[in-house]
Amino acid sequence: MTIRVLIVDDQMMVREGFSVLLNAQPDIEVVGEAVDGRQAVEQVAALRPDIVLMDIRMPVLNGLEATREIVAADADAKVLVLTTYDLDEYVYQALRAGASGFLLKDASARQLADGVRIVAAGEALLAPAVTKRLIQEFSRLSTPLGAPKIATQERVGDLTERETEVLVLVAQGRSNAEIAAGLVVAESTVKTHVSRILVKLGLRDRTQAAVFAYEAGLITPGG
Repeated sequence: MTIRVLIVDDQMMVREGFSVLLNAQPDIEVVGEAVDGRQAVEQVAALRPDIVLMDIRMPVLNGLEATREIVAADADAKVLVLTTYDLDEYVYQALRAGASGFLLKDASARQLADGVRIVAAGEALLAPAVTKRLIQEFSRLSTPLGAPKIATQERVGDLTERETEVLVLVAQGRSNAEIAAGLVVAESTVKTHVSRILVKLGLRDRTQAAVFAYEAGLITPGG
């Protein structure tokens, strides 16, 4: 199945470069481009891409606001944030707004293509150390944008002990295979736990689950 991608960036060279790299992949097709967040929202509605490669700093409507609008309007659209810096102050907020992960703009062609595939498959770009560091840092420094922390902690009470354990491991950037090995269970069992966690907490994906874990205090910065 071909993964349909929309590239959103105000720099033409970036859009064209990513378009060439992704269209060279047999299972990925770039179906459109947008120069700002407002155009991105419109293009998502018109083209219904599977993945949106979203720049953060753009005119008219930035990537953060565009991500919020896209996620609210299309539950199937997955946003992969692009940033020049690995600790861009807006990236954490974009993850909270519903983005499924992020990539640096200097990522290799293979990293870019793999990132698109990972997010399209419902996973999250949490394995790289830089992603973990970003989530930890901004969960520590940022003022919560949504429900108060105590409300977040109360929602943890809906999880079983094993589900809470799995949630912590997800927040630490572990893959399903790594979690299964650590808990000595089948990988399919881990997938079931993750699915139940997402449903119980009303979260979109593993990225949102990781953010939730940090905000609920299940994981502390550096933990």
